[in-house]
Amino acid sequence: MEYLFSHNTGLRDILNDKFIFLFLDYDGTLAPIADSPASATLSGKNKRLLRSLSKKPDCRLAIISGRSLEDIKVTVGLKDLIYAGNHGLEVEGPGIKFKSRVSPGSKSVIRRLYEEMAGKFSTIKGVFVEDKGLTISVHYRLVAEKDLKCFSSIFLEVTGPYVLSGKIGIDSGKKVYEIKPPVKWDKGKVVLWLLARRQFVSGKKKILSVYAGDDATDEDAFMALKKKGLTISVGNRSGSEARYYLKDAGEVTEFLKLIRDLRERA
Repeated sequence: MEYLFSHNTGLRDILNDKFIFLFLDYDGTLAPIADSPASATLSGKNKRLLRSLSKKPDCRLAIISGRSLEDIKVTVGLKDLIYAGNHGLEVEGPGIKFKSRVSPGSKSVIRRLYEEMAGKFSTIKGVFVEDKGLTISVHYRLVAEKDLKCFSSIFLEVTGPYVLSGKIGIDSGKKVYEIKPPVKWDKGKVVLWLLARRQFVSGKKKILSVYAGDDATDEDAFMALKKKGLTISVGNRSGSEARYYLKDAGEVTEFLKLIRDLRERA
């Protein structure tokens, strides 16, 4: 990967005079990673930048998050944006309302698994089992080192039978496990779907897709956009499929500011 800001002149040329479809992860990208999801708040500066960009006629914004749809909508709190929650299983925005077809059986499995894990992990301090409706997040950032082995053992014991029977899928992130129904849908597929919708509306007008994310679940989007846009790993993750990287969420803010400033000078 190359450092994005080492190409400032070329970057300006890439971003100029194009319709930009900006896809942004939330935790670790728009807001620094925090001990708990509730602590990861959007800065006033980022909120103003997102609001300003959302009003530009040659710019479209989508927040692509592992959080539930309601959670990410409330957390960001802006209109005129597209919100994709639960890794794209549910989407809402101007003229868009989508929910992936998850069978009642899969929903029942997710509910049963949540209740089982909430009970099993009640004995380990620092585990937070988050019910997101269609998916579950198991956060273990605050688990003491001495308890990690016990945590892993319980997690494998509880989830193993469901994985082996094909009833759930599991993704790992930064001190979190994401448990999902076994549907073939991810951040990459939802980004391509949103791009196709936008291209239909725009006709032959060229769209530059830009995706920035910091976690393993963003790799699906990096791969989907590999030859179709600007892909940015936040934090320079080893082995990422992204073409460029930014050092942290603070540099994402500077990148958004660059796009905003270029749009205002146009």
